[in-house]
Amino acid sequence: MKSFRFGRRALTPLFVAFAVWLGGGTSALFGDCGPFTDVTTFCSNVLEVFYLGITTGTTATTYDPTSNVSRLQMAIFLSRSADRLLQRGSRRAALKVFWTPQNDAVLGKTLIGGTPTLVESDGADLWVSNFGGTVSRVRGSDGKLLETWTGAANAAGVAIVTGHVIVTGFATPGKLYQIDPTQSAGAVTTVATNLGSGPWGAAFDGSRIWTANFGGSVSIATPAAAPPWSVSTITTGFSKLRGVLYDGANVWATDEMAGTLLKLDGAGAILQTVTVGSSPWIPVFDGTNIWVPNRASSSVSIVRASGGALLATLTGNGLAAPEVAAFDGQRILVTNNAGDSVSLWKAADLTPLGSFGAGQFSGPEGACSDGVNFWVTQSNVGSRLLRF
Repeated sequence: MKSFRFGRRALTPLFVAFAVWLGGGTSALFGDCGPFTDVTTFCSNVLEVFYLGITTGTTATTYDPTSNVSRLQMAIFLSRSADRLLQRGSRRAALKVFWTPQNDAVLGKTLIGGTPTLVESDGADLWVSNFGGTVSRVRGSDGKLLETWTGAANAAGVAIVTGHVIVTGFATPGKLYQIDPTQSAGAVTTVATNLGSGPWGAAFDGSRIWTANFGGSVSIATPAAAPPWSVSTITTGFSKLRGVLYDGANVWATDEMAGTLLKLDGAGAILQTVTVGSSPWIPVFDGTNIWVPNRASSSVSIVRASGGALLATLTGNGLAAPEVAAFDGQRILVTNNAGDSVSLWKAADLTPLGSFGAGQFSGPEGACSDGVNFWVTQSNVGSRLLRF
């Protein structure tokens, strides 16, 4: 018996006749591309963008495949494509986390060490620097406090470095501590005691640790098999630095006193100065742009990393003395120390997503993401880490 091909299945004339009798015709089997009657080629591609909501055609049944696309339409299609890929490809989607906590009553809360400052994720656990002299390790899956490391006087910045945890000690001269997570909790290892005065933020460029020093310098520490590590400190052109990050090509630091974001070369010299808002704090890189919270001007500056262009200055959306920015792969969160809240934006197009309370008198400061949740330090009430 002769067969007709449909996809990978062979359909006999008897089956086709039954389908015609049942459905009144064979168009559902052979003629159409989903709802579109005018598509005869590349059907799977057309249906993919249709099912993802990137384009819905010109009418309910026509796609108009031969018409030209304007630059505006192309921008819309590309924007929707980026949104859908980020939404469907994230860890949040895999774990069905499509919600945003609407108030502090539903936030996860973990009691940790005294005066928590900054926090970073190693992909599984959160590491919190507590200015009171400890470092807390919190399990990301449920927020349980796992360990407390001691001996980290004035712990401030945190950086995850090839399986190890690096913490800055805000002192004069500055200190640098190291934790090996594979070992039992105990005292941190002091690997350098000669950093510039008041190291706050820390970053890793693949071979060296960079610290932004509030005393007016940048320190570069080179890891070694045993302490002390070699440190160089650069002071030229700096006043009071707060945050530092690495974008894959260059190190950037915020100068709180000057109101600038500084692009540095490999030796710590200033390559470019970008004027941002007043008192810039801890920035974050989203893979394309750098988000800089400006504490004194209650704004956020968006700077394109590739050329240093200031793209936008955001205000409103609950910003009140913003201090630290974090990125989860799709959204930007900024902590509002004076507003007892956090503010959210969609990173791709800077759309504000709202401001959400972190608890009265909570003083949210540090923030990071593990790809599923944002984590925020709360120093004014109970010394807690919040899961947002």
